[in-house]
Amino acid sequence: MDWGSLFWIFLIFSSLQPLLNRRAQEFRRLMAIRELEQKRGSRVILLIHRQESISFLGIPVSRYISIEDSEQVLRAIRLTPPNTPIDLILHTPGGLVLATEQIARALIRHPAKVTVFVPHYAMSGGTMLALAADEIVMDANAVLGPVDPQVGGYAAASILQVVADKPIAEIDDQTLILADLARKAMQQVQNFVRDLLKDDVPKRKIAPERIEPLIQYLTSGQVTHDYPITAEEAQRLGLPISTELPPQIYALMDLYPQATIGRPSVQYIPVPYDPRPALPRGGSHSGLG
Repeated sequence: MDWGSLFWIFLIFSSLQPLLNRRAQEFRRLMAIRELEQKRGSRVILLIHRQESISFLGIPVSRYISIEDSEQVLRAIRLTPPNTPIDLILHTPGGLVLATEQIARALIRHPAKVTVFVPHYAMSGGTMLALAADEIVMDANAVLGPVDPQVGGYAAASILQVVADKPIAEIDDQTLILADLARKAMQQVQNFVRDLLKDDVPKRKIAPERIEPLIQYLTSGQVTHDYPITAEEAQRLGLPISTELPPQIYALMDLYPQATIGRPSVQYIPVPYDPRPALPRGGSHSGLG
């Protein structure tokens, strides 16, 4: 075999290697999902949005809950028998209101238990999906976020505050139009969140007296839209929170790595360490010199 043949073999192998790696990764993901489903007796659905790299320039683009996502999730829910629980693994910054509401309504209509797992964060629309669950299982350091509507790139509550603080004669028409849209958006979101929290199938998940204060906190702009709601705070608000996240969820997240370009921004030795012995206290100390 001459050098020319070796070159072409190398070229063909190099072009096929990324495809083979993707196929192997996809197989590992399916096996991990199947293992978790068999252990929990549920349908496992993953909704994971990471920053992807596209084109040969590696331009980063952020992903979010889209209509395509809602189509896929609705199909998965439709394929799930009524008596089979659903486990939804969420890792998302949020997304389109229409897509989010479609998924959330499908979740609350499912007769069996729905559990949402949040290993890292589920903000905005991700939190809305979590509100549709019968149980929210979070990592101890994971966070949710407010679901207050945004209009024209601004928080609806802030637009309404401008109208409340200034005389109407000093407010331009565009701001008044935004305020009208903000008022409608606020009412729509609050009504929808109320429907989610009043869900009592297969059993009531939120105490009735907790529902209205929770709606006000999450939707009325008391905090900024990117405010992190910790597991402890979510529990105080009355949400059905657990922090017993199964180890299999972390293993699944490892199979959906962030696309990296060049040097990684975080690096560590990926093995657990045994507790180190405590340093001695008191007594004599040895030193140099």
